[in-house]
Amino acid sequence: MLLRTAMQSALWIGLMGVCLFVAAGNWTWPQGWAFIAIYFFGSLGFAAYYAKRDPALLQSRMEPLKDKGAPLWDRIFLLTFVTIWFLWLIFMGVDAQRWHLSAPMPVIVNAIGAVLIVVGFLATLAVFNANSFAEPTVRLQTDRHQHVIDTGPYALVRHPMYASAIFYLFGMPLLLGSRWGLLVPPLFIVAVTLRAIAEENKLARELPGYADYMTRVPYRIIPFIW
Repeated sequence: MLLRTAMQSALWIGLMGVCLFVAAGNWTWPQGWAFIAIYFFGSLGFAAYYAKRDPALLQSRMEPLKDKGAPLWDRIFLLTFVTIWFLWLIFMGVDAQRWHLSAPMPVIVNAIGAVLIVVGFLATLAVFNANSFAEPTVRLQTDRHQHVIDTGPYALVRHPMYASAIFYLFGMPLLLGSRWGLLVPPLFIVAVTLRAIAEENKLARELPGYADYMTRVPYRIIPFIW
C-alpha cells in the first residue's frame, strides 16, 4: 500500500509540476521548486505515517472516485475541483513567470506562503489523527461502521478539513508570487462551504448522533465566526 500510495502521489505531484513549469516557461524557478518540494515531502510523510497508523484511511483516500455510495453531485464536485486546481496552477505559472502580470512579491512574502502551506498540512494531520473516516467523498461509511467524531479539531468546528485548506489555498499564490492567483481561494472557499452544508444535511439524516453534534459544536469552519 505504501508503494502504491507513493506512486499515486508522485503522479499527482508530477502533473502539478508539469502544469506549473510548462506554464511558467522557467525550469529554474526557485519558488516553483519550493512548492513541489513541500508537496512531495509532505505527501511522502503522510503516506509513510498512515500506512502504519491508519491504513484504512489511507486506502479510502487513494480511491476518492470509486463508486462506494457517494452521491453523483459530490463526484462531479470533486472532478470539477481537481480540474480547476490544475487550471489554477497553470494560471499562476503564467502570471508569475511567463507574462509577469503580477508585480514581484518580496521573498519574505514567498516564505510566509510556504509556512502557510506547511501549517495547512499540519492541520490536516490533526484532522486525520482524530477522524479515520475523513474520506474525500461525502457518504455514510456503513462499511467502516462510521460514527460521530467530536474530539480534537472536531470539538472546535464541524469541518476542520476545510478550515485547514484555507491555509494552503492562500499560501500557494503567496509562495509562487501570483497576486492574481489570490482571487481563486475565495471561490474555493465558497464552493466547499456549499458542500459542507450539503454534507451536514446528509449526515444529519443518516448518521446517528450527528444532529446532536451540530447543536454542541455550532461553528462549521471558523471558530466563533461561522
